[in-house]
Amino acid sequence: MLTFLLLLPIIVPGTVLEAMLPPAVASHALHIFLTLAFPNSMAVEVTIYAALDDVIFATQQQHTGEIVYLRPWVHPALPESQWEYLHDLFKIYVHNLILLLNGDAKQHHEPYPFVYQSVTGCDLHSNGSYTRFYRLSYNGRDLITFDVDRGRWENLEAGKVATRIATAFHDFIGFSVTLQYLLNDTCKDHMKKLILSGKKDLERQVKPAAVVFARTPEPGRLLLVCRVTGFYPRPVSVTWLRDGEEVPPGPELNSTPILPNADLTYQMRSVLAAAPRDGHSYACRVRHSSLGDYSLLLHWAPASPKPQHVAWIVIAVILAASAAVAGAVWWWRRR
Repeated sequence: MLTFLLLLPIIVPGTVLEAMLPPAVASHALHIFLTLAFPNSMAVEVTIYAALDDVIFATQQQHTGEIVYLRPWVHPALPESQWEYLHDLFKIYVHNLILLLNGDAKQHHEPYPFVYQSVTGCDLHSNGSYTRFYRLSYNGRDLITFDVDRGRWENLEAGKVATRIATAFHDFIGFSVTLQYLLNDTCKDHMKKLILSGKKDLERQVKPAAVVFARTPEPGRLLLVCRVTGFYPRPVSVTWLRDGEEVPPGPELNSTPILPNADLTYQMRSVLAAAPRDGHSYACRVRHSSLGDYSLLLHWAPASPKPQHVAWIVIAVILAASAAVAGAVWWWRRR
């Protein structure tokens, strides 16, 4: 059940933020994230999040261990008995996992501090297909993964830690069987119920705001920046046009990842390297589901001379003209 999924430690290669973001090919994704930070052999810091698509809907209080539902539609999605089962099962699971990982470190004299992370869950695709997974990492490195179809644990690196932990998970009585059942059946069932309950949040559309500006980090080098922010949901397309033609991927193009804002929207930047005064016209094009069939098109043009510069140019012209007139008068009188 989703219940037990909240029990599952999940490790994600890379950052937790990267892992939290659903893959672009998935229509919906239910992912559970667990981080266990061991500063020494006597302590552990536990962080847990559950996310539906890119909406974090549940977490756990560190000191009490209670699950906190972060959206009003979460708790009504499942019967109270299932949430209670989830809570009890999760506490047992995390407790046993901490004992397993800390016991392995002490037995084999692994240096403290260290961090284990896990990510587990399922992805539902638009064509009806369904994928599920469990991954565990150690100090930011991929460690082991679970082959759901075969019910087997596989190493993602050749080190001794991966081999030991994979063996320990094989011996984790009943865990593989339970995990296999949950990922094959209940994850998708619970995800569909949560999607139905949270439809308004999940289908929210917020239009992006965009601006184009230029930077010159060094003489002869021009960077055109297209900053797009405030959009939801996460998928967005940002491209550059040169003389009306799309600039293909290459070394002159560089984009940031799509990052979250504090107001539950997203932002990103796309940067195009160009030569100053190269004679081309440039524009940034932004496509997003909130815009429908339309797109934002922001043109860039070199900045016009500043008003004070124009004023000095006019003054210089007037002075030059006055000098010419005065010279002509002086010459005429001296004739």
